[in-house]
Amino acid sequence: MTPAYDDLDDEAQIAVLRPVALQAAAEFGLEVARLEPQLHAYNTTFALDAADGRRFALRIGTNSKSTVAHAIAQQSWISAIATETDVLVPASLRAPDGRWCVEVAAPALGRSLLVTLAAWLDGPDADALEPAAAHALGGAMATLHRQAAGWAMPAGGALPAFDEPLFGDDDVLDTAPGLTADDRAVLEAARARAREVFDRLHRGARLRPLHADLHGGNLKWHEGRLAVFDFDDAGLGLPVLDLAISTFYLRGQDPVLEAALREGYAAVAPLPVIEAADFEALVASRQLLLANAMLAMSTAELRARSAEYAQTSIGRLRRWLDTGAFTREA
Repeated sequence: MTPAYDDLDDEAQIAVLRPVALQAAAEFGLEVARLEPQLHAYNTTFALDAADGRRFALRIGTNSKSTVAHAIAQQSWISAIATETDVLVPASLRAPDGRWCVEVAAPALGRSLLVTLAAWLDGPDADALEPAAAHALGGAMATLHRQAAGWAMPAGGALPAFDEPLFGDDDVLDTAPGLTADDRAVLEAARARAREVFDRLHRGARLRPLHADLHGGNLKWHEGRLAVFDFDDAGLGLPVLDLAISTFYLRGQDPVLEAALREGYAAVAPLPVIEAADFEALVASRQLLLANAMLAMSTAELRARSAEYAQTSIGRLRRWLDTGAFTREA
């Protein structure tokens, strides 16, 4: 019997996805000279060298919840950002028939997968943010928020609303193995507090497009400029949520980084006004979202770490509930 996709190791999963990438490349009108896996995590990215010498990032939505309507909105917004702002983003490419994305059948997964294509960005990842990068990220974030306020959704496009802590995902937190009664109490208290803050802040609020995943793994230094990529998690929300998400990844590091992020934002636009306790709840909600996503993941390496990550998450959430401040520090 052929093993299920979820039971394959990472190398075997990538092998299953290679024909999907090749088919997608053909639908985008490209002749492939070389196709190399670059990242196999929440989604899967291949570096595609075309026969005409151009290089692309081909992204397969392995675990993505994005629909065709979402991809239309994401790719259209990226194009608008490129023309209307100084934020550096990779150029999105359309298929010859005008589609922003293609859907390719993946029999091993029992469904079709959404694939997008973007020009390749050379340069090192900015995954270990330094103060200069954090400041640049803050400025880029504020610029995106200002541009998004006046951006019009294209025909056929849509984005999910991020008006609750799990962004509309099924709640599977209680399926983590080995949970004690105390663990479950922590999860329930954290979810309840985060939900209350989301509900209150979003009541009557005007939402706008957010990147919703602005951290070092989605940033590059390209020709001396900070570039932003991976808009797959984009959705409609409050600008302060973007700030809280980026802050989550800085907690437990040098406080100078968080200060630089805020200073960079304030240099472009006024910082969102929010009570400190509410902001901490938004930061902590990112922990809930990530733990939940890990438990639902199909990628082999991430699935193997999901139980351990759930325990790490519970420890962080317990500390937040006890102290009122969220940190990722051990």
